[in-house]
Amino acid sequence: MAARKRSVWARWRQPILLSAALACGVLLGANPFRPSEQNPDATARGYLKFKEILSYVDREYVDSVNAEELSDYAIKRLLERLDPHSTYIPAKEQQQAAAFLQSDYDGVGVEFNLFRDTVTVVSPLSGGPAEQAGMQPGDRILAVDGQNVSGQHYTTDHVFARLRGPRGSTVRLLLLRRGQTRPMMFALTRNRIPNSSVDVAYLIDEQTGYIKVSRFAAGTYDEFKAALGRLRREGMEKLVLDLRGNPGGYLDRATKVADEFIAGTRKIVYTDGKGDQYDSQTFSRVLGEFEDGQLVVLVDEGSASASEVLAGALQDHDRALLVGRRTFGKGLVQQPITLNDGSELRLTIARYYTPSGRSIQKPYRNGVAAYDRELQERYARGEAFHADSVHFAPELRFRTSHGRTVYGGGGIMPDLFVPRDTLVNNRYYARLQAANVVREFALNLYQQHRPELEQMTQQQFARTFEVSDVQLQALAARGAQDGVRTDAASLRRSAAALRVQLKALVARSAYGKDAYYAVMRDQDLELQQALRALQNGSTKLALKQPSE
Repeated sequence: MAARKRSVWARWRQPILLSAALACGVLLGANPFRPSEQNPDATARGYLKFKEILSYVDREYVDSVNAEELSDYAIKRLLERLDPHSTYIPAKEQQQAAAFLQSDYDGVGVEFNLFRDTVTVVSPLSGGPAEQAGMQPGDRILAVDGQNVSGQHYTTDHVFARLRGPRGSTVRLLLLRRGQTRPMMFALTRNRIPNSSVDVAYLIDEQTGYIKVSRFAAGTYDEFKAALGRLRREGMEKLVLDLRGNPGGYLDRATKVADEFIAGTRKIVYTDGKGDQYDSQTFSRVLGEFEDGQLVVLVDEGSASASEVLAGALQDHDRALLVGRRTFGKGLVQQPITLNDGSELRLTIARYYTPSGRSIQKPYRNGVAAYDRELQERYARGEAFHADSVHFAPELRFRTSHGRTVYGGGGIMPDLFVPRDTLVNNRYYARLQAANVVREFALNLYQQHRPELEQMTQQQFARTFEVSDVQLQALAARGAQDGVRTDAASLRRSAAALRVQLKALVARSAYGKDAYYAVMRDQDLELQQALRALQNGSTKLALKQPSE
C-alpha cells in the first residue's frame, strides 16, 4: 500500500509519499456489482473490441508478448481516466497490498533497516521469536535459510518475503554481531506478530495524554480503545491525537474512533454516490470514553482519507482543536472488488462529506500527473510555511456547530496553522535522511554506548545523554563516505534537529518507542503548539468563538 521505503518503521517528519495516500480509504462489504443497466450495449461493444484487439496482438504481433501484462497495463491506463484513486492491484501484489491494513502477520518479529545493502536489526519486537532468541539491535543478517541477503541489493519487500512465512515454520538466520568475529546461527519458529497501528500512547504530564495513530487498519479501533482506557486510568484529562502522516484505511475504524469523542447522536460522515446505492450516513451512537476532555488533533499534508474524515468530524462539531497544516484532500470512497484471478479492483463509488457538508476531495480535473504534483506545488507557493498562502473560494464556506467558519475544496484546514521547521528544510539534511545515514549512525552510537546505557534508567538518559560536536562531524564524515557531500552551513542550521533525532533514535534502541517520542517532543513544533493550547485553555475558547 505505502510507497516502497528503505526503512520499515516510522521516520520522523519524513516527506510525504503520495502513493501512501492513493490506495487508502476503503469500504468493507460484499461485492455488490452487477452488469450496467444504464448502457449495456456500449459496455458489451467495448468488451468485445478489447478482447478482439488483445487476441490479434497475442496471435499476430511480430514479437512474442505477455497478454496478461498487456491487459494489466490497459486496465491501469483505463482507470487513470476516471480519478486518481481508482486502482487495479494484480494478483501477485494483492497480498502485499492487503498486509498494510492487517492487524497481525506470521513472522519472526524484527524491525530492520537496509544500510548499504546490509540487513540490520533495528529492534526485535517485544515477545516475538527474535527477541526470545536473543537477537539485538545492530545485529546484521547475513543469510536467511542459507541464502545470502547481505550485499544482494535486495529491497525491503524481498527481505520481508524471506522472513515471513506460515506460523510454526522454522527459519534459520545467520547473524554477525558487533565485537564478534564469527557469525552466529539462530533457528526461529515463526509466530503471529501484532502489526500495531497505534504507534505510541503515553502521558506527557500527569494530565495530558498523547496517542499517535499511523493508519486505520483492522485492529486500530481495539488498539486505540485499549490505549485510551489505560491513559484515562492513569489520570488523563487532556489528549493530543496525532494523525500526521496517517494515509487512512478502513472508514469504519475511523468513525468508531470519532464516536469515542462525540457525544449523543451526531453525524460523523456521509457519502454520496451515483444514485442512492452508495449513499450512507454514519452517526455517533455509543457512550464514548472521552466525550468531555480537552482534545487537540495534529494533522499535516500526509493525513488523508479516513484520517481526514475523523479530523473533519471533530472540527465540524467543535469537539477538537486542529493543529498543523492542510491535509492531503482524499475524499473519494473505494469499494474493493476481488476478481476471478485473485487480483483486485478498488473502484471509486462515492465521495466523503463532513457533517457540515464539506467535500474532502481536492480537484483532479487536470489529470493524474497534475494531481501527483499538487503537494509539490503547495511547497512551491509557500503553503507549508505561511498560512496566508492558502486560499479558499468564498462559495466553499461552511459553518461548524458553534458557527465557526470552515472551508471545503480539498483537505481539512487546521484551526491553528504551524509551518514546517525551516531549520531542517534544506537539501543537505534531506539527503542525510534519504541515504539512511542518520539512522545507521544512531544505531552505531547505541552500540558504542550500550554498556553504560544498560546501567541507566530512561530518565537518567534523558537528563545526561548529549550528542557532541565531534559526533556531528563524524556523522557528516559518514555521510560523505556514502556520497552526501558535506555542507558546513547546512549542518550548522540543522545541528539542533540532528542532535535531538540522534538522541531519540538511541533512546528507541535502548528503551523503546515511548522513549523515542519523549525525546523528540521538544523539537516537535506542532506538538508544542498543541500543548500550549491545552495549557492556556485556548482550545475551549477557540472552539466556542465564531470566526470569519
